[in-house]
Amino acid sequence: MELTVTDVPEAGRYEVRAGDRVLGLAAYQRRGDQVVFTHTEVDPDAEGGGVGGTLVRGALDDVRAHGLRVVPRCSFVRGYIERHPDYADLVDASA
Repeated sequence: MELTVTDVPEAGRYEVRAGDRVLGLAAYQRRGDQVVFTHTEVDPDAEGGGVGGTLVRGALDDVRAHGLRVVPRCSFVRGYIERHPDYADLVDASA
């Protein structure tokens, strides 16, 4: 299953898709150069297959590519960063 992660700024979220089907989302709010991740959810039928990790990795890679900072209010995003310290530099410690 080929997964793609796309920023949907008008909806304030990143989506992970398999074809036309949305399998998960990571909701965020933009505050200047910060991306505040507030909630992540994955379709229950797709849980356990790495969909959530693919979603968060794609979102964080996009944040990095745009030179932005992360405020991980969502526990899933926070946990992902803790397990993958190569993304720790994105966290805005002042938030």
